[in-house]
Amino acid sequence: MQQSGAAGGRGCALFPLLAVLFFQGVCIVVSLEIKADAHVRGYVGEKIKLKCTFRSTSSVTDKLTIDWTYRPPSSSRTESIFHYQSFQYPTTAGTFRDRISWVGDVYKGDASISISDPTIRDNGTFSCAVKNPPDVHHNIPLTELTVTERGFGTMLSSVALLSILVFIPSAAVVVLLLVRMGRKSAGLKKRGKSGYKKSSIEVSDDHLVTENVPFHWLKPLREVELAWTIVMEGSGSHQ
Repeated sequence: MQQSGAAGGRGCALFPLLAVLFFQGVCIVVSLEIKADAHVRGYVGEKIKLKCTFRSTSSVTDKLTIDWTYRPPSSSRTESIFHYQSFQYPTTAGTFRDRISWVGDVYKGDASISISDPTIRDNGTFSCAVKNPPDVHHNIPLTELTVTERGFGTMLSSVALLSILVFIPSAAVVVLLLVRMGRKSAGLKKRGKSGYKKSSIEVSDDHLVTENVPFHWLKPLREVELAWTIVMEGSGSHQ
C-alpha cells in the first residue's frame, strides 16, 4: 500500500511539470505567425509582388532569417529563390536568376519580394519561411501564383479609359474655344462701327470663359484665338 501511495504521489507531482511543458510548447508554436496571400494573379511582363508578413514576440535581430522557395506545378521539387539575413541574397541561378527583388522591411514585419518580367513558366507554389530566434516554430503559408497573358478585353478597357481621359478635356477646350471665337467674331463686327466700346457684360463674360480654362490650356487657346482674330480683321478690311 505504501508503494502504491508513493507511485501515486510521484504521478501527481508530474502533472504540474507536464502542464508547464505543454503551455510552453503552445507559446512557442504561436510566438511567430506568418501570413501570405493564398492566390496571386499576374500578367506576363508586369512585375508581381509576393506579399508575406510576420509577427514575432521577440525583437528583430541580425539572427532573423527569411527564405523563399518555389515549387513548379505537378512537381515535388523545390528550389530556393531568396534568402535574407541582415542582407539580401536573391538567387543567382535557375529560372529566377536576376529577377527576384527584396521589397520588404523586417522591422515592420514585412518579408515580401517581387518578380520582374514574369512568364507563364513562373506559375507554381511559393512559400515564405521566417525565423527570429528564439522564435523558430511557425506555420509556413503557401502562395499559388498564376501568370497569364493580358486578354483583348483587358487591353480594350485600358484603351477606352485612356481615350475617355483624353477626349473629355479636349472636348471641353473645343467648346470653350468655339464660344470664345463666336463672341470674338461678333465683337469684331461691332468694332467696325465708329465709337464702339466693349460693354462691361462682354468683358465679364470673356473673363469667366478664360477663368474656367486650366492654366496649361490657355496658351494654345490664345494662339488659336489670335489667329482667328487676324483672319476676321483681314476679311473685314477687304469689305
